[in-house]
Amino acid sequence: MLRIELAFIAMVAVVVVSNVAVLFPINDWLTWGAFSYPVSFLITEMTAWFHGSKKARNVVYVGFAVGIMISIVLSTPRIAMASGCAFLFSQLLDITVFGRLRNISVWWVAPIGASMLASMVDSALFWSLAFYGEDVPFVTWAIGDTFVKFAVDMLMLLPFRMAFAKQIARKV
Repeated sequence: MLRIELAFIAMVAVVVVSNVAVLFPINDWLTWGAFSYPVSFLITEMTAWFHGSKKARNVVYVGFAVGIMISIVLSTPRIAMASGCAFLFSQLLDITVFGRLRNISVWWVAPIGASMLASMVDSALFWSLAFYGEDVPFVTWAIGDTFVKFAVDMLMLLPFRMAFAKQIARKV
């Protein structure tokens, strides 16, 4: 079972690491932030599964507040604010969609459907708010970021399945 304290710590860590990693482009299609951020959806969905939507929203609110304060110092204020906006909206969307899909008999539909939709929304909001008007390839970064998020979302099915093996087996 995911302890709620660990969910809070993990969420803050993912937000801060992602906001710093986005400052380091790999090429015109990717930054390092694309690889860490999708883990936030796993944290949200595991919290929602074990503790309910209300506790998952609390984890998001704490991750938002603490993560943004730290990110303002370690990243840039513009990235921290863009991240906060995108994070809050996409995480709350993830919780809502996950909650509506979790009773579907195929176990992977809820985590992958919620994560992928939230990943698209997060990328669109973040990249347009953080880098619009800057002399950087933010559109291609947004596209590359989204595809990496989809791949990581798929990889996160493995730890999700392992964490919920007993509950999922009962549903099948």
